Formats: sequence, structure tokens, C-alpha cells
Amino acid sequence: MPDQEQRKIQTQSAAKGDQLQPVAKPYMTFNPPPIAMAAGVDDIKYDFNFGARVQVPKGDYRVRLFDNTAKVALYDAAANGTIVTSTKRYFVDFSIEVLKKKPKKNKEDKKEKDEWESIFKHDYNAKDKNVLMKFPDSAMGDVLAWFPYAEEFRKKHQCKLFCAMNPKFSSILKAGYPNITFLETEAHPDNLYASYYIGLFWPWDNHDLQPLDWRVVGLQKHAAYLLGVEPTEQRVILKPSKKPRQIKEKYVCIATQATAQCKYWNNAYGWLGVVEYLKKLGYRVLCIDRDKITIAGIHGNTIPYGAEDFTGNKPLQERVDLLAHADFFIGLTSGLSWLAWGVGIPVIMVVGYTAPGTEFYTPYRVQHFHTCNSCCNDMSLTHKYNDFGYCPKHGNTDREFECTRFISTEFVTATIDKVIKDHNLK
Repeated sequence: MPDQEQRKIQTQSAAKGDQLQPVAKPYMTFNPPPIAMAAGVDDIKYDFNFGARVQVPKGDYRVRLFDNTAKVALYDAAANGTIVTSTKRYFVDFSIEVLKKKPKKNKEDKKEKDEWESIFKHDYNAKDKNVLMKFPDSAMGDVLAWFPYAEEFRKKHQCKLFCAMNPKFSSILKAGYPNITFLETEAHPDNLYASYYIGLFWPWDNHDLQPLDWRVVGLQKHAAYLLGVEPTEQRVILKPSKKPRQIKEKYVCIATQATAQCKYWNNAYGWLGVVEYLKKLGYRVLCIDRDKITIAGIHGNTIPYGAEDFTGNKPLQERVDLLAHADFFIGLTSGLSWLAWGVGIPVIMVVGYTAPGTEFYTPYRVQHFHTCNSCCNDMSLTHKYNDFGYCPKHGNTDREFECTRFISTEFVTATIDKVIKDHNLK
């Protein structure tokens, strides 16, 4: 999950003295194309790009919007040479109706009521039409969590689906989703019937861009509700290449870095003990983080002693191939855990910051509830997502990061034993 600053819809300029500072790339830009679907009457146009949109020429018109699923009228008002848009920008089973005022029989009779004639009505139907879904450039875990629901949407509506995203993500998704066309982040096809923006939009209680606060339903199901498909857990399909196995010996992959200190395993002895235990079992232990060392403010995190250095900003397909031959993976609430889960190997996840159900289900979730925990999902808190070292409840106290500081090495090694037993790993 990217930080709060990245999630701002609009970029902000920052200046220090007379020198302009670089501005962070916005988390998401909303750029729907001009309305292009012709109604075939009175030059009326419509589409479902960034919500339901209806364009009417000058005249005495009336526009109505309905939710066909909820059976409720959402909008009903006069329109004259304007564009009417819905407030909800995620998927709604919309129905559009345009009415035109009939000429009065007696123009001098001011008491005569206005009569309206329905001249155009359209129920949402994306079959065989071009639909676009746009994903954020950052946060690999988010994209991998959400992408299976794009495919569910395609199958449900039988549309021609285009997905715009960072090429480093599409590079590992194309093989598993041959019926989806992948585009660069800002591209979109012609004759676009509908488009949807898949992301987490701050503030979380902004229910025009998203139907629910993601902290309530979990990270993955958030996308299911955005797209109106069944909110059942779906594993992303990631396929290894046909390259031969790189390492002959049996090995385990680990990832110890995260995007905030509260997501780390903050037991100073934890990873050291786990690496030592795995090596005693005869495993090679490969650390596959992007960064060997991360430093943010007073916080510094480094590759565990004894682990083999497989870090680096490498193509994701190389990571997929390496994970595919690992016996299992040990990580945190981070993108590499989602990557390993998508590959299909057992995932041990050491967690304190998030509540169960936030990530995918794994029987090897390492979390206990004897300390403060799950503050990520506490909606009474105002999180400082742009503060790497922020502990939401106990910052700068002796209880800071206690949710993972008190996860013992033995808890993780016992979970390793369970994985080995469950999967008959010798």
C-alpha cells in the first residue's frame, strides 16, 4: 500500500527558498476521454467513463439516472446544453433516461402542466464493448491483490477489457490473462464505453470514488466492491517462464523489507534465528528484497546475517521464476508476499500491523493478540502514512512496535515445521 502523499489526487507544488523542489508523481490521475457513445437521437451522447455521463444539446431536456440493482432513482433534473455525471465513479449498474418536454397545447395557459416524453433509455450493457481499468503505478501488492477481479468483471460482462498499468506489473500478468489487452498507464482505447479506476483513495471515507472503507473489507475485496463482482478471495495467476531451475539445492526465499517500520518484524533477534534454523534444516536462504539496506530517518533495516544476497531491482519475472522453485516463502505484509502467493507456494507471513482478512488467507499467518495489534484497521486512528517510522498508538514509548517485537523466533520456526509437515517437504 503506497503512502498517503502518493494517494493525493492532485499534485502539489513545493518550494524551498527560491528553488522549486521536485513534486511526487500523483497516485492516480483521472483522465476520461470525451463522451463518444451516440444515442442516435438529438445529438445526445453518453458513456460510463468515470461514472455515468450524459451530454444533451441546448433545449428542454430532463436526465434521469437509476441504479438497476438497488432499484432506486439517483438523479432526476432538467438539463440544457450540459453534461450530467453521476457522483459515484465506481461500478454501478446504471440506467440512463433522457426525456424531452412536449410542446404545450395551449401556450397561453400558464397552469398547464409540463409533459415529458422519453426519447432515449439505456441500461448498462458492456458486452463486446471497450472497457478500461486503470491501476496505480506503484504498490505491487495492491495491483496483484486487485487484478483477479478485473478478469472476473471481463467474464461477467463479456466485454473487451483493457488494463492500463505500469509495464513492470503487466510483464508478469500477461501470460496468465490472455484475454485482456494491457496498455501503458495513461493510454486508453477508442470508443471507450466504460472505465474504472482501481485504487485506494484518500480520505478512505470518500464514498464517491469507492463504495467502502478498505480497512473494513480488506485490501483485496476492496476491488471486488469497486467493480461489482463477487467478493470471494481470488488468487492472481502468475506463471513462471520456461527457463530451467536456477538453483539445484533446496531453498527458501525471504523478504524482510517493507514500506513502513510498523510492517517490519521488529524483533531484533527474529530473522537471525530463523535464518540459522533454516540453514540447520539444510536450506539455502535467499533474501529477495529489492533493497539490501533501507534508511528512513532514524530507522535502518538491512538484510539478515546469514541470508544469501539476492536483492536488487530485478525484473519481476526473475522473482516469479525464483519463487516457483522455492519450498516456501517467509515475508511480511508486503508486495513480495502477494507475489509468492500468486506463484502458488506456501507463504509464512509475520504480521502485527494489520488485522486478519486484510491480506490473503494463509494458514501460516504469524500473529498473536497479547499486545497491541491491527492498528491499521482501527478507524478511530488518523494514520500518518507519509511518516515511515510512525507507530500509530505507541510512538516514542516503550510499547512502540510491540505488535511484532514480541513475535518470537520460536513462533516462526514452529510455523516452518508446520509447513514442512503439511507439504511433505523433506
